[in-house]
Amino acid sequence: MDKLRTTLLTAIAPATWGTTYIVTTEMLPDGHPLFASLVRALPAGLVAIALTRARPTGAWWWKSAVLGVLNIGAFFPLLFVAAYHLPGGVAATLGAAQPLVVAILVVVILRESFSAWRLWWGIVGIIGVALVVLRSTATLDAVGVLAGLLSAVSMGFGVTLTKKWGRAAGVPAMGLAGWQLTAGGLFLLPVTLLVEGVPVTIDVTALAGYAWLGLVGGLLTYTLWFSGIARLPAASVAVLGLLSPLVAAGLGALLLGQTLGVVQMVGFALALAAIAAGQVTPRKKTPSRTPNITQTTDPDTNRPALLAARTRTGS
Repeated sequence: MDKLRTTLLTAIAPATWGTTYIVTTEMLPDGHPLFASLVRALPAGLVAIALTRARPTGAWWWKSAVLGVLNIGAFFPLLFVAAYHLPGGVAATLGAAQPLVVAILVVVILRESFSAWRLWWGIVGIIGVALVVLRSTATLDAVGVLAGLLSAVSMGFGVTLTKKWGRAAGVPAMGLAGWQLTAGGLFLLPVTLLVEGVPVTIDVTALAGYAWLGLVGGLLTYTLWFSGIARLPAASVAVLGLLSPLVAAGLGALLLGQTLGVVQMVGFALALAAIAAGQVTPRKKTPSRTPNITQTTDPDTNRPALLAARTRTGS
């Protein structure tokens, strides 16, 4: 029951990230996705640090910086480059490759046994997401495809290394999230100012959108995410990321009038099945053991003792 509760709480993070697309397109100024990422990360990180007043020590200073770049600072720009160069469905499908990346990295980095179960269900998850979001008119762009794959690799490394390094002593999940959000935000700051700059006008609707992305999509979700990584297998957490494109597609149908046909519903079913299967750890088959009987010779008959005993007892 405790594992189920942890899984459900962790799933809130990618489900909430699925609202990013509709918030960005419907509430925020056009042409400033990096600024939205910066606002989502840096203020939320500083708030988390202020609330927890927890500081990394020793090697955790550079570990927080590395994880912040992988999970946030590099991940966000790569995600937006993919979104700009590819149709949304293609970008989402490439991002759904993250469970496959983690399934490989846990073997290489965490020295876990290879799991064909999680690998195959990761493929099923990608197929499911593709059926939900891909359209026949989708076109490919080399830059977009590379950025989409690198975003999955970046987040995959972030999840796996977060699991490997654990949590700094005395730093709660919110503190860990705060330092990573801050590191990622500081990485994004010069990139944002050089590439996009600040929007000319920010109205009340935009402020509400930025608040949602920062406080809920940043502070709350990353706290739940890193807490889940600490308690659950890395591969199980990674497959929960499939919820993000599913929620985005669902909101598009609910709020923007986008249609979901039979193919999309089949895709939903496959992706949800992959998410559920990813939470199961198959039991390893243990080889059956046969009794180790030491055969001795009966001195009276010069036959094996067990056979001689059966002969005398008539059994």
